[in-house]
Amino acid sequence: MSNKKKILVVQKIHEAGMKLIISNPKYEFEIIDVEEMVEQIDINLFKKKVVDCDAISIRTEKLPGEVIEYAKKLKIISRHGVGYDNIDLNTTKKNNITLAITAKANAIAVAEHVMFMLLSISKGKNMYDNSVKSGRFADRNKLPKTIELWNKNILIVGFGRIGQCLIKRCLGFEMNVFVYDPFVDSEKIISLGGKKVDNLVEAVQTMDAISLHVPLNDKTKNLINISLLKTMKKNCILINAARGGIVNENDLNLALNDGLIYGAGLDVFSKEPPDENNPLLKNDKVFLSPHTSAFTEECMQRMAKETIQNIIDFFDNKLDKSKIVKI
Repeated sequence: MSNKKKILVVQKIHEAGMKLIISNPKYEFEIIDVEEMVEQIDINLFKKKVVDCDAISIRTEKLPGEVIEYAKKLKIISRHGVGYDNIDLNTTKKNNITLAITAKANAIAVAEHVMFMLLSISKGKNMYDNSVKSGRFADRNKLPKTIELWNKNILIVGFGRIGQCLIKRCLGFEMNVFVYDPFVDSEKIISLGGKKVDNLVEAVQTMDAISLHVPLNDKTKNLINISLLKTMKKNCILINAARGGIVNENDLNLALNDGLIYGAGLDVFSKEPPDENNPLLKNDKVFLSPHTSAFTEECMQRMAKETIQNIIDFFDNKLDKSKIVKI
C-alpha cells in the first residue's frame, strides 16, 4: 500500500501549482474538474472521491458538511483564494481539519482591479468609448463631465493585505485615504499613509469613494443597505470586490436610480452567476465584472502554487500560522 498523501484537486488550478505535486514523490493527486459556477459536482460522486484523500485543494465549489464527513482521512482543506464561505466551517472544526487560504497571492490583482473599476466609473469609460464607436465624437461637449480622483476621500473598509495594497495605489493618485477596521490599530494605518475612523455610519457621509474588503459573515451581510446609502454623498462611488451579500443589491439599485450615489462597481454578487432579472444587470450606473478581480495570469500562478504549497507545508509542519483560518 502506498504511503503517499493523496490530494483531491477540486476544480483545475494553474499548472504552476500542479507541478509542485507532480515533482514531489510524497504526493499523488486526483482532479475533479467542474465548469465553475455552471455545473455543480454530483454530491454522491463528491462523497466517493473524498473518502481516501488526505488533503483537498478547492476553488469556488461548495464543500458541504455531508461531504466532509465522508473524508475520514482528511487533515487539511486548502482554499484557492482568501474567502471561505463555500466551505462548511462547523463540520471542518468538528473534525479537527485545518483550513488554509492563499493569504499572500491575490492582494495586488484585487487592488489593481478596484482601481480599474474606480477609474472606469469616475472617468466614464463606457460613455466615452461608446460615443466614439457610435460616431458621436462631435458630441463630446454634450456629454456629462467626469470626476477626478485627486484630493478625493476614499474609505477602505477592511484593512488586510488587499486593503494595504489598495492604499498605496490610492495615495499614488493623491487621494485622502481613510480606513475602517476595528481590528487594526491606528499606528499601522497611519504608518501606511491613512487615517483610522471608528464609526462606519459617520465615516461614509463624507466619502467620495468606498471600497469593501471584509469577509461575508453575520455581521457584514447587508452591511451596505438603503439606510447607509441614503447618508452617502451624491458623488460617491461604491466598489465591492470582496463578497456578494455585503451589499444589498436591491437597495443599491434603488440608490443608483434615485441618484443617492454616483455609481458602483461590483465584482461579486449575492448569487453567482446573478439571475437574469437582477436589476443591476441593466443599470448603466453600475460597472460589473464576473468575480474576476484575481484573474490575472500572475495571480493565478501565485494562488495555485500557494494552495498546493500550503498542503505540503502542513504535512511538513511548516505551515505559516497567518494562512490558517481561525474557526
